[in-house]
Amino acid sequence: MRSGVIKLERDGAIATVRIARAERRNAITNEMMEDIETISRGFLNDAATRVVIFAADGSDFSIGADLSQPRFQSTDQDSLLIRRRTIGLGGRMLRAIQEIEQPTIAAVQGIATGGGACIATACDFRIAADNARMGYGEVKIGINLMWHALPICVHLVGPSRAKQLVMSGKLFPAATLVQWGFVDEVVPLADLAARARSWAEEYAALPPIAVQMIKRSINKISGALDGAIMHMDVDQWLLATTSDDFKEAVSAFFEKRKPVFKGN
Repeated sequence: MRSGVIKLERDGAIATVRIARAERRNAITNEMMEDIETISRGFLNDAATRVVIFAADGSDFSIGADLSQPRFQSTDQDSLLIRRRTIGLGGRMLRAIQEIEQPTIAAVQGIATGGGACIATACDFRIAADNARMGYGEVKIGINLMWHALPICVHLVGPSRAKQLVMSGKLFPAATLVQWGFVDEVVPLADLAARARSWAEEYAALPPIAVQMIKRSINKISGALDGAIMHMDVDQWLLATTSDDFKEAVSAFFEKRKPVFKGN
């Protein structure tokens, strides 16, 4: 694995994909996304695994993209062609998670925002600790929600609540998100791993062929038009990152001050 911080653990019929970058609050790099994509694709030829859990070390599931990466800095010298392909990595990773044949469960603690929330929502189920807060913070740095994640959010909570989650950039508590259908169950933090394991064992005990066919059919029905509409989110991102507001947001983040947006 390129990043060294994405771990694959196996215990009988249950596999766990673990984000192990707790010292950076599991901020996501390109190398981490490549590893998650590779691991997710690897389950295609894995008949022994019946359920996959996505979990993370430390206090937070993931605070989203690592803003210190070159793609967020004005010094990026790659051609537009290469930048467009590189930026599409997140979407490829999310599709790889969604296309895992086995049921998938996200065990979420602390903050899951931006890319972290995207990974969780790409799973079939989300078990949240009672201290979990989730949302999409992209708008706060002047960019759109990428990775083809927008339709997933709309499918889970409907248009109005999706607008709250994506347009506000706020983090919402697990107690609210379970009422919205964004989260499936809320449990005490101390019980999170055990409860995710309990869900996994329940699905692992069911006939795998039937379970996986049902999952695939439901995903195809609910997301039939997603790819046709969201192919342009990379191009929206490229446009947004040319704005003065984006540059101001990133500068304010590193300078630990409140940004001033002017609509340019």
